[in-house]
Amino acid sequence: MNHIRSVLLSLVGLALAGGALAAEYEVGQKNKAFTKDKLTIKVGETVSFPNQDPFFHNVYSLSPAKTFDLGSYPKGESKSVTFDQPGKVEVECAIHPQMHMVIEVVE
Repeated sequence: MNHIRSVLLSLVGLALAGGALAAEYEVGQKNKAFTKDKLTIKVGETVSFPNQDPFFHNVYSLSPAKTFDLGSYPKGESKSVTFDQPGKVEVECAIHPQMHMVIEVVE
């Protein structure tokens, strides 16, 4: 019984430590714009991109610090990206070229 308790306490400690290290942020897509122009996060943190518009968006980046393409998705859906190295990440929408924001990833 003590062994099981010890294992459970270790797992709880790992879960708490993991939660304390990485935060999650949200950048919405509303009125053909991102809800933030700039965001600063730490390496290992995650940003979700919920679509709040009544039409599709396609969030992507070709930046060397993080290249990704979330594909097209409709209102009510959200996709996320974890940023694993420092640098400046320019984020755009492939469907709406006026949509642009910057995520600065720091150590």
